Amino acid sequence: MDHCFQRADDTLVEDEGWHAAAARYQDFVRRHRGSRLLLLEIGAGGNTPVIIKYPFWQMAAENPRATYACVSLGEAMAPAEISERSVLLDMGAANTIEALLKQ
Repeated sequence: MDHCFQRADDTLVEDEGWHAAAARYQDFVRRHRGSRLLLLEIGAGGNTPVIIKYPFWQMAAENPRATYACVSLGEAMAPAEISERSVLLDMGAANTIEALLKQ
């Protein structure tokens, strides 16, 4: 299994796969700036918020056409400035996916 990043002590290991994924992500962000966008965070939590949570909050704040959605057991939150364009589900990822599949 190829991992884009993994923990080594208190740091993240940035291997070749991580850099390739980061470049694809930055390209996506550049191409879709200002577009209607769903920023979906599933189970990321607060362990490393600078990787997903904070950038998504910033992108949603800068783009009035973006919606931020967070699925996280006990950690579903959003800043006040994007609260009207946020969907917060205080559920585990597996339970959320199971509930969606039943619909």
